[in-house]
Amino acid sequence: MEPNHLHNRGVSESRSSATLLIVAIAIAGATNACAQTPTASTAATRMIGELVAARDLQEQFAQYQTYASGRFDASSGTATYADKTGKCRLAWVDYLLRNQVESIVEADEFTSGLHGALVQPFAAGDVATALGQALVEAERRTVIDPAALPEGMEPASPRKTLPPLDHGTLVEAINRALRDFHRAFEPLTEDERADLRANLYPVTAGNLRQGYSVPDAATGMRLCDLLVKLDRTALFDAAHALRAAADPRKYNTLGQARNRDDERIEGVTGHVLQVVATNAGRILVGGKGNNVYQLDELTDVTMIIDRGGNDTYLEGTTTVERPILIIVDQAGDDIYRGTKPGVQGGAIIGLSLLIDHAGDDRYEARDVAQGAALAGVGVLIDLAGNDTYLGDRRVQGSAFGGAAILIDAKGDDDYRAALLAQAVGGPLGFGLLDDLTGDDHYYAGGKYESPYNDSPGYGGWSQGMGVGPRGVANGGIGVLLDGDGDDVYECDYFSHAGGYWFAAGFTRDFGGNDQRLGSTRTTFDGSPRTVARFLRWGVGFGCHFASGFLIDDAGDDEYYGNHASVCYSWDIGVGAVIDAAGNDKYVVPGSVAGANNAAIALLFDAGGDDTYQGNLAIAGPAIQYHPQDQSGGNFSFLIDMSGADKYNGESKDNYEDQCGWLGGFLIDRQSD
Repeated sequence: MEPNHLHNRGVSESRSSATLLIVAIAIAGATNACAQTPTASTAATRMIGELVAARDLQEQFAQYQTYASGRFDASSGTATYADKTGKCRLAWVDYLLRNQVESIVEADEFTSGLHGALVQPFAAGDVATALGQALVEAERRTVIDPAALPEGMEPASPRKTLPPLDHGTLVEAINRALRDFHRAFEPLTEDERADLRANLYPVTAGNLRQGYSVPDAATGMRLCDLLVKLDRTALFDAAHALRAAADPRKYNTLGQARNRDDERIEGVTGHVLQVVATNAGRILVGGKGNNVYQLDELTDVTMIIDRGGNDTYLEGTTTVERPILIIVDQAGDDIYRGTKPGVQGGAIIGLSLLIDHAGDDRYEARDVAQGAALAGVGVLIDLAGNDTYLGDRRVQGSAFGGAAILIDAKGDDDYRAALLAQAVGGPLGFGLLDDLTGDDHYYAGGKYESPYNDSPGYGGWSQGMGVGPRGVANGGIGVLLDGDGDDVYECDYFSHAGGYWFAAGFTRDFGGNDQRLGSTRTTFDGSPRTVARFLRWGVGFGCHFASGFLIDDAGDDEYYGNHASVCYSWDIGVGAVIDAAGNDKYVVPGSVAGANNAAIALLFDAGGDDTYQGNLAIAGPAIQYHPQDQSGGNFSFLIDMSGADKYNGESKDNYEDQCGWLGGFLIDRQSD
């Protein structure tokens, strides 16, 4: 039995075809083609159709999809039922949830296309283009459902292609970014802007100890209403203007003005070569020595370009007086340290960009940092080195109202965070973490208590998570991507390729022998755990009108969990795990590929000698949260397409079993 704050009943209503048409138009042409033909996702969705037909379940399957779409109608726009509303609903998330089988291929194409769009320009040394591609994708995917807009507000028309880089000077680009940023907030009154500044951080992060909602629901709803009113096109215009700061050729446009050797810059320890004025503040060019920058003492500085050395950067927030902060460090083993929220490429009602070109760097922060955003755009790009990222809440690619981007191009990196981190999309948020190469370690959890009192563990809400605060607003999009390398993932409750409350989460690993270990092995501070290891809701899951997609392209991989983990879906949504190759192991004492309370779960393994342990492919025969005679049923698919496989210790080839009711499929095939 799940706790009351996580579940609810609903009743059926209908939806007009006009709204569906609007969503379809908004999504058309949004995906990039995958390189593989046919893909594992295509084969998986084809198999779903064949298996449903073989058991003569087409009517029940169609009934489920119709009923699910009706639930989204019943909570669309100003329509409500129980604690469900359309507040902050994203058009693409709505599309995925209404087209659940098709969404599996969509997830494949989306993640493959996004990663490819970043890898290619990074390989060519074109950071500005890579950043632009990420921004274009963030803007396109976070278009607000027209039904969720205030009366009289027109839907945005996101750019579909990368705009050209500003041909002017770096100073002109920063001035333009400042104008566009202010334009983004013009729809708000001064009192409304003050409301955001005073309450956004404490309500969404500072006072937060759980991931499923916010401590002050009424204030949270009011803040979300303000975020909807922002001019999001202008916000992304401002972010695109800052791409000029990622192009070293633009630094030549700063002119020859020099800082006197004997002139001291308050807040800087070390040599400053140049000072240039902009409308947003000064640009400082630091020398190749080991400089220390007290960023929040440099209140009139909007950009630092440091030529080299092992430098230290302290704090670095965006403020009313300084809404834009850019740091470009060109060489050295650097330390970035802060205790204030909104540092290290973290933006709270602002724009923050941090680019580190080389060195083994260390990033230490608390909240809203390391590529994070609350009503803004926050970006951290690290181009090389074995780096360490340490943060607490809403860090490492976590967005609530805006875009958060963390890209690490090279090196064996370590990511450690406690809550709502490592690619998380909250309301109106797009959170991306893409690590292109290296043997990486991801840790999320170990500090904040779980939402349950009947099982041990911690809350995580991280690693490719779309999260809506329940009863407050719909969630966003979280995308965790990793290129090659043997990676290790450990996480706590509600983490790793998951969606919760009208949201979508994606995790994809493109190569290497990866370990998804289940719950964290130590506490957040590194000390031994005082509670048993237990992962509940993790590793490819959808919970409460949400979807989670996990794709692994190659390698001998391991997947562990305890309950509602490794492909699980609950209460209208999709939990999908697709492994394209390798000798893999799936171990969960509870269910593997399970679906309950009107949901779809798919685990598709395309090749290799695989091992499965747990209650396999159970589709619950009874539905408690929805009318049994209207909601169609639960559908779970565990499909293994080739290899010498073992199921709970038994070798089974060319095998089929019914698990739960007729909607539970355990299928083993041998390739020709």
